Amino acid sequence: MNRHTARIRCDDLVDGVATALIAVDADLRVDRMNAAAEMMFAVSAGFACGAPLLQALPALGVLEGPIQAALRGREAFMARDVRLARNNGGRNTFVADVSLTPLRAGALVLEFSTRDRPHRISREDAQWQQQEVNHEMIRGLAHEIKNPLGGLRGAAQLLERELPAEDLREFTQVIIREADRLQDLVDRLLGPSRPAPMRPTNIHGVLEHVRALLEAQAPEGVEILRDYDPSLPEVPADPEQLIQAVLNVGVNALEALAEADGGRVTLRTRAVRQFTIGGRRHRLVLRIEVCDSGPGVPAEMLERIFFPMVSTRADGSGLGLAIAQTLIRNHGGLIECESRPGDTVFALYLPLSREPE
Repeated sequence: MNRHTARIRCDDLVDGVATALIAVDADLRVDRMNAAAEMMFAVSAGFACGAPLLQALPALGVLEGPIQAALRGREAFMARDVRLARNNGGRNTFVADVSLTPLRAGALVLEFSTRDRPHRISREDAQWQQQEVNHEMIRGLAHEIKNPLGGLRGAAQLLERELPAEDLREFTQVIIREADRLQDLVDRLLGPSRPAPMRPTNIHGVLEHVRALLEAQAPEGVEILRDYDPSLPEVPADPEQLIQAVLNVGVNALEALAEADGGRVTLRTRAVRQFTIGGRRHRLVLRIEVCDSGPGVPAEMLERIFFPMVSTRADGSGLGLAIAQTLIRNHGGLIECESRPGDTVFALYLPLSREPE
């Protein structure tokens, strides 16, 4: 075994652990960080490595004193229940245990272990189980809609034959086209007779399609922004289902901004490592975020936001998010929502490999 092979295996080992590790040199510049640290602080190693620690990770300013003391005194430091924030404007703070360990040549290793990791995994399992329940509810609803749709279409065809004027048939054609569109939607809700063909898909091509559709529907004063990670690989997916899922979430964001005096919807992509979906841990997962600056989802609604027929608006159907969840579930993925006034984030997670780790 040569040294290069040994180093690759060491890198894989470091990147495979759930504990976040950051190494800094004597000048407090980031020398290296593992995948768990990238995920924990929402920052890439490519951005952070070589930069001053507190410039790359401003949230660690609360530890500046202990870090300086550990470097000067060459003594380890430990602290529990330290509240930190990710590099996303302070959203999604978390509590971690911190360990600072001096190394030779003036280097220092910072180790972070989140206190809420077991809770997060439990929450993800509960959400996955709820997706299963939602899927069965939607299938039942779709069956109830299917038969009346067939009758509606048949009646429109009979009426068309009896109409005396050709121009009046335009209206029956509208009925027939809309019935066909709803029939297609019902078929999607019921699920295909066989799994949808998954093929390598450029997620940014999907999102650009969605962005164009959202811009056409956006109220005046609403911006549709994008924040893509161009290094992401293709994801195995059905592009049509993904377009529909992200569009449903995006339209929901536009509706939240409809009564506001302007606002923004942001489409964001990132990679997440070592993520659990449905009790399975995946080495690499794609995260699509649909963020809006609207009033937010009421706290009492967050647990029910994906239920069929549940909506925050009086005139809402309550189907858009439920359908989105079903479509993402078809891809072995998961949708989460976190919300506060001025900052609502729907996160769609998709495995970047069809096989879990």
